[in-house]
Amino acid sequence: METQHKVRYAVAGMGNIAQVAVLPAFRHAQETSELIAIVSGDLQKRRELCDKYALELDGGYDDLEQVLSDGAIDALYVATPNALHKELTLRAAAAGVNVLCEKPMATSVADCRQMADACAAAKVKLMVGYRLHFDEASLSAIALVESGKLGDPRVFDSVFTHVVRPADIRQRAELGGGALFDLGVYCINAARHLFRDEPVLVFATSQNRDGVDDTTTAILQFPHGRMAQFTVSSSLAEVSSYRICGTEGDLRVEPAYGYADKLEHHLTIDDDLSHESFSRRDQFAPELDYFSRCIIEDRTPEPNADEAIADLRIIEAVRLSATSGKPVPLEPREHAGVPEPAPAKKPPVKKQKPVNAPSPSLK
Repeated sequence: METQHKVRYAVAGMGNIAQVAVLPAFRHAQETSELIAIVSGDLQKRRELCDKYALELDGGYDDLEQVLSDGAIDALYVATPNALHKELTLRAAAAGVNVLCEKPMATSVADCRQMADACAAAKVKLMVGYRLHFDEASLSAIALVESGKLGDPRVFDSVFTHVVRPADIRQRAELGGGALFDLGVYCINAARHLFRDEPVLVFATSQNRDGVDDTTTAILQFPHGRMAQFTVSSSLAEVSSYRICGTEGDLRVEPAYGYADKLEHHLTIDDDLSHESFSRRDQFAPELDYFSRCIIEDRTPEPNADEAIADLRIIEAVRLSATSGKPVPLEPREHAGVPEPAPAKKPPVKKQKPVNAPSPSLK
């Protein structure tokens, strides 16, 4: 599709994922999206990354409004620690700038609603960065369940773990750290979309360290006799897997959630085993391209704040259950539907050497 102009972006937050995935993704989304500026509190990051990407505009967080104005920015990609998402989104909305915010959208449902209200009042678009909504392996798993090949899907089971570096932001409570915010949102989102439903009861337990959950296990009860369970951890060997079991077969996706490796489907139906491999792709460029087209064509993006709230209300219930030791009921909620079909596939980004932003994992 021919576009009248490219959407001009600033990216706030120059952590590892921004440097190894988000910034290089603009090259694969260049038909619709243009990287204009970066925002970071680290001057060395700004200098080296501006030189690398030939950018003329950058600033610290206190300079955000000036950067947005000077760069005639259309959209802000928020890639900061979780606890900073709300402030930057509110500031961008006040400046009339659209927002693509990394997940989790915020650290509470109340904050998500405030962010959504501010964007609506400012008449700017708000999208949440669920990159797997644009991933072929994830969308194919949803389509497989919908096809009925597994029969009635009854059980979802997931493990998502890695060993996080000491003092990483994921270990800091004041920045919205913890395994549940970091990893649990993936498991919850996958279960909801594979079942095409919303849970009605949560029971969970957590092992905490330094004020954040280090390891959390949760059981989610869904309508129609369906159950989901997951374990996430910041101190266990790296695993990225989920399995959905139906009355006629099961699908194991392993690896399941990553963006740096190929993803794998392992399907069993009536003792017939098959395997499908999905090569490594750039999951961020399709996200950028889609959001830019929503801005250009004045369309409502998906996933939006409602999707984020659907996950955050479950995360809040998991945390409450883990603290109280009791099951937590959830108000019935209508499932909004499955993610939209993925745009064109994008090739993987080349390996990057980040500036002052090591991988969060010790591996």
